[in-house]
Amino acid sequence: MAPRKRTPQADPKVAVAYLRVSTDDQHLGPEAQEAAIRRWADQHQVQLVSIHLDKGVSGATPVDQRPGFMAALADLEQHRAGHLVIAKLDRLARDLFVSAVAERLVQRLGATITPADGVGAGDGPEAALLRGILQLLAGYERALIRARTSAALKAKRARGERAGEIPMGYQAEADGKLVPVPAEQEAILLARQLHREGQTLRGIAGALETKGYTPRGRTWHPETVRRMVG
Repeated sequence: MAPRKRTPQADPKVAVAYLRVSTDDQHLGPEAQEAAIRRWADQHQVQLVSIHLDKGVSGATPVDQRPGFMAALADLEQHRAGHLVIAKLDRLARDLFVSAVAERLVQRLGATITPADGVGAGDGPEAALLRGILQLLAGYERALIRARTSAALKAKRARGERAGEIPMGYQAEADGKLVPVPAEQEAILLARQLHREGQTLRGIAGALETKGYTPRGRTWHPETVRRMVG
């Protein structure tokens, strides 16, 4: 029988920070999240060795499709940090399964996920129960937001108004008519070709960056690429 793999020892006085903002939820931006985490680190005299951000990433996005989170895991292992610090629990995820996967990956490195606001912090059963309840509530809130958004879009369509964002590859003229944007159409074709060839979403995003394509002045994210090739 193979010996059981031991959990690595981590330093409780060393931490890595993780920030997340999505396109539809900006009530706690990256600056505010970082400030809250730095206050926590100062208060507990913990060294913050790195900060990682996933921008434009939904709370339901799987952790392996979050470049910032994966980089944070790498730093946890490299520095043997004892904490992955987040501003609040919903900055980690708004999906119970995604949150559980993230917590398990962090625990395997001997670290803990620590919310800077203190809500749900700790390793005891009470803290674990509270984290589960909060994640369920976050998922419920996310479903409510989707339902409200869907109802608003239906009402706009009923009034004959444009509903939703202008899709990638097009722009709207003054009369509301959609016309193709050549550069964006090329980017979509390339992304779909690379997807058919088996490239990962992150790999496709990197290829688009290398080719000089920019998504309307921003940077490419796996979630943006997913919508293009889906």
